[in-house]
Amino acid sequence: MTVLAVLIALYALTVAAVPDLRPPFVAELFAKNALGTLGHTAVGGLALACGAFQFSNRLRIERAAVHRTLGKIYVVAVIVSGMSALVLAPSSTGGPPAHFGFALLGVLWVTTAVIAYARVRGRDYPAHRQWMIRSYSLCLAAVTLRIYLPAAQMMGFQFEDAYPVIAWMCWVPNLVVAEWFFVHSRFVSLEGAT
Repeated sequence: MTVLAVLIALYALTVAAVPDLRPPFVAELFAKNALGTLGHTAVGGLALACGAFQFSNRLRIERAAVHRTLGKIYVVAVIVSGMSALVLAPSSTGGPPAHFGFALLGVLWVTTAVIAYARVRGRDYPAHRQWMIRSYSLCLAAVTLRIYLPAAQMMGFQFEDAYPVIAWMCWVPNLVVAEWFFVHSRFVSLEGAT
């Protein structure tokens, strides 16, 4: 997860910084809304990179100040990138199904990060961890989208047909896996207690 997240984050930051390396659809997004696209790509890449290291127990225990700083950067980056996603969603490729899928992703991503931050401020660390896992599972949509797109094309699906579906598939299964993890963890804990 960490390797893929950092690679995609570097890609996003590169595309944001170097106009000549932008794929045509990204160049078109920058032409339509440069500030929103920059906020989504560059700042989203920052969130993806910072969040990738937040699950390290070693970092959290041995370098708590670094964990807290990365966490604050992550939350601010999510808010900026998620709000930028909401601005960009209506003009995304794929029509209304994709628009709605990406907009809902943006809303949920910001909401889960803000709730995670509120939980840690309230010193409810177990709830903070769960909400941060939910938030980062949504952040990982940047990774899964880039896995599903070439996979769909290798299976013979046209981009125009696949993209509206991938606008949902890039994040819904991630969130389902996170929720499954919570249920499975509780089940294992209950079995160990009996």
